[in-house]
Amino acid sequence: MGLSRMIVASSLQKADDAVSTAPEGGKARRVYLLLKDEISRGVYPDGTALPGEQKLAAEFDVSRVTVRRALEALDGDGLIEKRPGSGTIVRAGRDKAMVSGDFTTLMPQLIEMGCATEARLLSFAYGAPAALVASALGLGPDARVQSAVRVRLIDGVPFSHLTTHVPEDIARNYSEADLATSPLFRLLERGGVTIGEASQSVSATLATPDAADALNVAVGAALLSIERVVRDETGRGIEFLFALYRPDMFRMEMTLSRVGEAGHRQWAPVLGGNEAAE
Repeated sequence: MGLSRMIVASSLQKADDAVSTAPEGGKARRVYLLLKDEISRGVYPDGTALPGEQKLAAEFDVSRVTVRRALEALDGDGLIEKRPGSGTIVRAGRDKAMVSGDFTTLMPQLIEMGCATEARLLSFAYGAPAALVASALGLGPDARVQSAVRVRLIDGVPFSHLTTHVPEDIARNYSEADLATSPLFRLLERGGVTIGEASQSVSATLATPDAADALNVAVGAALLSIERVVRDETGRGIEFLFALYRPDMFRMEMTLSRVGEAGHRQWAPVLGGNEAAE
């Protein structure tokens, strides 16, 4: 029986705690983001030398000045260093920090992640939901929701930007202080909610200025995007989540198995095949 693991986001190594220093200018930013992605994906492993400025300029069809600005930004991020006689070297010895999630064991991992990582509450308010949120949760025209924005950190470095919307009558069972210190699922259950199921979609997006600032990445950097609707045992919508994850610190995995008779074999998920926390 063959097994295959699907990595939705690259297993990247984080830079030091430096805030991203993406250069100004479209061309320099493009080179910066492309090189950063290649370093993250292991195209240029730790300890290896990047091509010279002239070669990079030809590869990206830009000037050497543009390449130099991109390299300076990567150096500011702690991803490379210039060594006399050796050229520009991808930094070796960086700590690895990766949070993983398994599609097949999602809900238990959410609770585990909430207990194992640090959260910072950025905003907490009540108001009318956006049309998308109201539709997803099945809310009426006069409904109100509690909306919150949080950032989760691992080893002090932010890896996820979470925006949640919960119907007002459910959210009144917890306070702003509660949400700042406890996982939302624990608070929902404490208020008498029995979580039944969740549906989610996974996509990719680019960091807006607010998200970039919260996650310490460059504006326009690639992010993993997840939309999730959680329902209780009666099918009522109890939470709408919009989450952004840094792909250098978060990935989602699935273990697959080849099943079926000869000529009709196909890939199927192995339930519970991974125990990593989200």
